[in-house]
Amino acid sequence: MVLWTAAGVATLGFLVALEIVARGYGFSGPITEQSREVIFTPESGPLLYGGLALTMVVLTWRQRLIALGIAAGVDVVFVLVRWALDADMNFGNGALWVVLGCAVLGLTRRTGRERLLLLKGTGLGLLLVAGHKTGDTWLLITSKTRATVLDPYVAAADHALADPSWLAGRLLDATAPVSTGVLHVVYGQLPLAAALVGLYQLRRVAVERRFPAHHLVRTFLVIGLFGPAIYMIFPVVGPVFAYGADGGAWATANIWPDTLPPVTDPQPIPFDGITPRNCMPSLHTAWAVTLFVHSRDGSRAMRWAGTFWLVGTLTATLGFGYHYGADLLAGVVFALTIETAMRCSAYGWDRAGVRVVALGATVFGALLASYRWLPTEMAARPWLFGPLLLLVTGTVVYAYVRAARDRAPAPEVPGQRPVPETEGAAEAAAPVEAPEAADPAEATEATEATEATDATGKPGATDAKPELV
Repeated sequence: MVLWTAAGVATLGFLVALEIVARGYGFSGPITEQSREVIFTPESGPLLYGGLALTMVVLTWRQRLIALGIAAGVDVVFVLVRWALDADMNFGNGALWVVLGCAVLGLTRRTGRERLLLLKGTGLGLLLVAGHKTGDTWLLITSKTRATVLDPYVAAADHALADPSWLAGRLLDATAPVSTGVLHVVYGQLPLAAALVGLYQLRRVAVERRFPAHHLVRTFLVIGLFGPAIYMIFPVVGPVFAYGADGGAWATANIWPDTLPPVTDPQPIPFDGITPRNCMPSLHTAWAVTLFVHSRDGSRAMRWAGTFWLVGTLTATLGFGYHYGADLLAGVVFALTIETAMRCSAYGWDRAGVRVVALGATVFGALLASYRWLPTEMAARPWLFGPLLLLVTGTVVYAYVRAARDRAPAPEVPGQRPVPETEGAAEAAAPVEAPEAADPAEATEATEATEATDATGKPGATDAKPELV
């Protein structure tokens, strides 16, 4: 409870600080944006219902039906009022009302573990929406505070990787509109895919009355909350803006994806105060990698879907000109480092986990430094730096896979608390004594019954295997 309280206070402090910074630049922050959706027209109805879905993992099926009915009823009332007032139409207020109602219910009508469980559920639902609002605020701050961007540096460094964005862009142009139509869905619906995997992982919360120690939503939120801070350090807008038509008058040239940018001495270039500097690292790549990792524990269909979404997201980020290849490598390293840290925070820090986090942080810093200070050398020697970039990224991937395999948690039995090995071994080794009897004959019968019971938990069975109850 103390840990959750500390995490809640830290998150609230972070959101308040971001709100203050946003106000200083003349626009509202995440707290204001989320608060206004209690009454005013929401920006994203599906996002609010996604938050409600996360909250409902702690409810019974009867309670879920009641919650959905209330949310839908409130939304119908809001839609009718907006229609009468000729206001902007959207839905989602009802979902937010129900999530907030669950929080009030947890504080006033629940106690002990039930209160904590309900508050965790509402906190998870609210954090999903807050994470989205926080990301939007971060992007606005990057566009207002970073007058110049470092795209020429990344474009030069990308020569070492054979300019994958230009290659993918030409490939999509040749296969449009089929390829672009599919990839637009994959790219835009990544949060929906992640929500489905997260709900699958949390499907037994209502039965077991506890959350799993680690799940997709935790890593997804941390990436979304803190990843954009890197944008402030390394502002990049992407090839479709810096070298394409979407950049308008601010683009250095309109050459993407038909003509490769020249290799010259890179310099920061000024850019508009609207376009987000949201490329380094690629958070879509980071989220897709996290989705892929967590889908490995699901069914075969889920594993295939996770692979499809990863490949489709990587193709879309390059083919639409939103990212350079260098961004994707940084996104992979960033995702695996965060995922390892979150997994260790859930199951305990060990030497392998510390090594992966340290390696990932070192490689991530080295990638950013090389993109900034060695882009010309990387472009001049692609035969050296291209394989080297792939090698260091592959090293982090290998270290993560090895640590995750060695640290895979044992299957948990619903309704039972895990027992430490030493304690469990001691209990298993402890002999089971027969109850005292009044005479030797009764003692013999009791001993035989106990031996039969020890094997299966059922009297009279002597050769069956033990079962977990």
